[in-house]
Amino acid sequence: MIRTAVIDIVGLSSALIGEHTPFLKSRVTQQGVTRIQPMAPGVTTSVQSTYLTGKWPTDHGIVANGWYDRSDSEIKFWKQSNPLVQAESIWTRAKRENPSFTCAQMFWWYNMYTGADFSITPRPNYLADGRKMADCYSYPASLRDEVQEKFGTFPLFQFWGPGANVVSSRWIANASKYVEEKHSPTLSLVYLPHLDYCQQKVGPTPALIAQELKEIDELVQDLVTFYESRGVKILLLSEYGIVPVNRPVHINRLLRNEGLLGIRIERGLELLDAGASQAFAVADHQVAHIYTRDEATKAHVKKLLTGVPGIAEVWDTTEKIAHHINHERAGDLVVMAEPDSWFTYYFWLDDAKAPDYARAVDIHKKPGYDPVEMFLSSKLRAAWLLLKKKLGFRYAMDVIPLDATLVKGSHGSHRVEERYQPVLIGAEGAAETIAANEVHDIIWQSIFGK
Repeated sequence: MIRTAVIDIVGLSSALIGEHTPFLKSRVTQQGVTRIQPMAPGVTTSVQSTYLTGKWPTDHGIVANGWYDRSDSEIKFWKQSNPLVQAESIWTRAKRENPSFTCAQMFWWYNMYTGADFSITPRPNYLADGRKMADCYSYPASLRDEVQEKFGTFPLFQFWGPGANVVSSRWIANASKYVEEKHSPTLSLVYLPHLDYCQQKVGPTPALIAQELKEIDELVQDLVTFYESRGVKILLLSEYGIVPVNRPVHINRLLRNEGLLGIRIERGLELLDAGASQAFAVADHQVAHIYTRDEATKAHVKKLLTGVPGIAEVWDTTEKIAHHINHERAGDLVVMAEPDSWFTYYFWLDDAKAPDYARAVDIHKKPGYDPVEMFLSSKLRAAWLLLKKKLGFRYAMDVIPLDATLVKGSHGSHRVEERYQPVLIGAEGAAETIAANEVHDIIWQSIFGK
């Protein structure tokens, strides 16, 4: 077996490799670059599951970062249990091939109860008084204590939210090096999220994110140099590239105006009641899953959404089969945005009635993905609330604006210009363009040579 490290540089595309990324540029010059055809949906958990199983969402079931659980009538995002992935992962197959094979899964998703030998994933502590404390989960459990003693508490608030920056990627890189030095796994899966944040904020324009590009380039160089010094083969890749957007599409508001949403009022604020809705959308970047009560409602919604500005395609069963997403978890309809557009989860019509979680970083309560969580409505208010936290007071971090026009970058659609498509660097003999499910085979061949 050839020990291999797969480094996921989130959001990397050919559009970003240039003067601000000298190491990555030289790597491309030496090894070439393979484009990965954007899959649908091109979002974190779906793509990673395809890379690690070699199967499409139709087979592995990860149809988005979150979906509607029809059995308990709840929308659930960012779950972490690996049994949700309904296909065999590469490390399970590899252990059959060679029982001495070991795997370190460093922050790739569905990273709990995986069967991998070493894993670390974000896992905050939610305290009884309402506070959220930075932390992580690991297997074995002792690994968390080891790495946090060495590198400090996992920087959760630099991993996502308004404070997201290179600190979290650097922490992950250091933890990965620690696991490599101590355990020398056959396969290391390393996740570096840094470029995701800045591009969703300002778009994939190198001049606007020059500092962030420099930071990730230096971090990748350090990580590659470290692994190669230990005889580890390197594959660099991304799950998706970010595309520039300027048009948020409030798809749930369209459905609400048709009287299809179930809305509850609590304390004067509105909540989406999915189980009581005739139809609703679970928005995830440039993809939305529409769940409907019956065939008549589905037909009505399909007609309603077809031709709406910002909506490129509305998929029924035939199209879901063609795009490998015809799974029971998927919406009755799957909607794709135009390249310059993305879908919000917003369902209220008056900001004064928006739910309390709308103005907070709350990835589990929101019935859809919310990139506006990366912006602050008021730095002064945020500082005051942090002071209250340090003083031990109860508080709500309601510091997120409700202005979706702030977002300038998105992903998820399969309709992506070549320069914004995900890339793979270091795959010897790979074709100029490959399908996303072929990444699995390239990783396998790197390790086993067959």
